[in-house]
Amino acid sequence: MSEFSLDLNEDQLQIQKWVHDFAESVMRPAAHEWDEREETPWPIIEEAAKVGLYSFEFIANAFADPAGLLMPVINEELAWGDAGIALALLGSTLAVAGIFANGTPEQLVEWAPQCYGSPDKVQLGAFCVSEADAGSDVSSLRTRAVYEESTDTWVLNGTKTWITNGGIADVHVVVATVDPQLGARGQASFVVPPGTPGLSAGQKFKKMGIRASHTGEVILDDCRIPGSCLLGGKEKLDEKLARAREGKRSSSQAALATFEATRPSVGAQALGIARAAYEYALEYAKERRAFGRPIVENQGIAFKLADMKTRVDASRLLVWRASWMGATKRHFGSGEGSMSKLYAGETAVWVTEQAIQIMGGYGYVREHPVERWHRDSKIYTIFEGTSEIQRLVIARAISGVHII
Repeated sequence: MSEFSLDLNEDQLQIQKWVHDFAESVMRPAAHEWDEREETPWPIIEEAAKVGLYSFEFIANAFADPAGLLMPVINEELAWGDAGIALALLGSTLAVAGIFANGTPEQLVEWAPQCYGSPDKVQLGAFCVSEADAGSDVSSLRTRAVYEESTDTWVLNGTKTWITNGGIADVHVVVATVDPQLGARGQASFVVPPGTPGLSAGQKFKKMGIRASHTGEVILDDCRIPGSCLLGGKEKLDEKLARAREGKRSSSQAALATFEATRPSVGAQALGIARAAYEYALEYAKERRAFGRPIVENQGIAFKLADMKTRVDASRLLVWRASWMGATKRHFGSGEGSMSKLYAGETAVWVTEQAIQIMGGYGYVREHPVERWHRDSKIYTIFEGTSEIQRLVIARAISGVHII
């Protein structure tokens, strides 16, 4: 079992540099353009696929890191380049996480590579949970999955919203309710294969930030999929439902099992934004002169930068700890995964705001990237569990009380 260490090994360092170089040379120069266009940056995804950065093999190797640190390192560097483009590259990984968390090894082998395609034919994956009336409250999902035993077919109906790559993805992983009376314990995850009739794209949302990442609705209208597309299989689902009906505890829920695995990496993305803003503000403060000296020599500015650096590093420590605990099967007894996402997300918002303040009017205009980073940062206090939900998870974990 890997011991926790703050020293990255040689392989990890090489991959970190490789991803950082891609973020610096390919993503950053294009970030403003794709933010303005509010479109999926297909040329950058294709470039990433050609060099091997956008591929199932790359992500699988990152997930297989015994220390669990490679995924947060990759997420941080990509978000340092640009959060919107990073999510365009990483959105498929969330679908893979859904397959990994709930599916069989055979299903992972079959469907995960199809979430990426190949350098010659790039594909996308999407993980579909949220609905108009069920965001943080995943127990209220209305999307239904009904089983037809005679044909071994599942029929899905409903509308998913706020979905990264939603409607434009090739592979959609959909969380649906199979027994409404059981709430979240009556849900299951399904793979909807490419080109399945009944699945269509709904509204595309125009957003405050992360504009290069497609966010939209997914409409499921009598969407029929084979029984083999139920992640984990029918026997496992029947056993889980039987335990729930008897009032026995369940080890996991379809949506929450995925979020538990991905929250530290989402925190790492927020960390990447915060680090980018801190570094930019630091260099600006060294070069910008006022009253005859660099503004970094003013205590008011220097102390802001000191606090920014402290919170960035503290965020990384929380993210790395949670990622290591997940990889080494440590028990999340105090909500460590939620701590990492909560603190890093709120740090990103705060640090980017301080960067704007340090730069004054220059920080507020699009000539400089800090205003975009501030817009991008806000979503990290909202998606994959709002800050309020993270606090609820942590409070329940440390108190043992079902706080509502």
